[in-house]
Amino acid sequence: MSLTCVAIDDEPLALELVRSYVTRMPEVKLIGTFEDAISGIEFLSRKHPDLIFLDINMPDISGLDLAKALKEKPMIIFTTAHKQFAYDGFELEAVDYLLKPIDFDRFSKAVCKAIDLKRYRENVYSTQEEPVIYVHSEYRMIKIVLKEVEYIESMEDYIKIHLTNDKPVLTLMSLKKILEVLPEQQFKRIHRSYIIPVFKVRSVQNKKIQLSAAVLPIGESYTDQVKQWLGIKTL
Repeated sequence: MSLTCVAIDDEPLALELVRSYVTRMPEVKLIGTFEDAISGIEFLSRKHPDLIFLDINMPDISGLDLAKALKEKPMIIFTTAHKQFAYDGFELEAVDYLLKPIDFDRFSKAVCKAIDLKRYRENVYSTQEEPVIYVHSEYRMIKIVLKEVEYIESMEDYIKIHLTNDKPVLTLMSLKKILEVLPEQQFKRIHRSYIIPVFKVRSVQNKKIQLSAAVLPIGESYTDQVKQWLGIKTL
């Protein structure tokens, strides 16, 4: 899969670095570089790249303001020398956030996230590839392989995605919202605080579900639904 990109940065050396890194990644095509936000915005109004490498701290318009002004938002990877802008980048749903000076390994990881996200959005994963979703966590987009999900737990404004072979992922989202992107037949809500993968249910007893890694309660208001999709009469 190919990815078109644009770089906007008031530092010529930073643009040259992006240009040199992109030449080392054959799946990425750089279609424009700009030293000021105004020129970048004008180009983006005519062309629609998949991805922007966008410096945050620019003299005419900040990268954050530029991103907010775009009507059709491509994927964005923010670049900056200032750590304090990371949270603002996260709020704008950036794919990643690169702190200058940027090394190639870190750059390539960010680009690979963008490529994966484009594949996910365009639904071009083959049947051999593992189903995934993407969530925002730790100032970047995180790929969640669905077969690795043990269960999903509500924590007020956040949810915690418990994984088989990795630490839990915390993201600002509701259970209702994440259900909209999960495969309906594979993930079910069993409680106001829990979503579970159906394929990891081992047993049901005393209104509790035994999973591979946890035992979770079944909420009273979810009892009939659970019985229906499990195909049983009593819990």
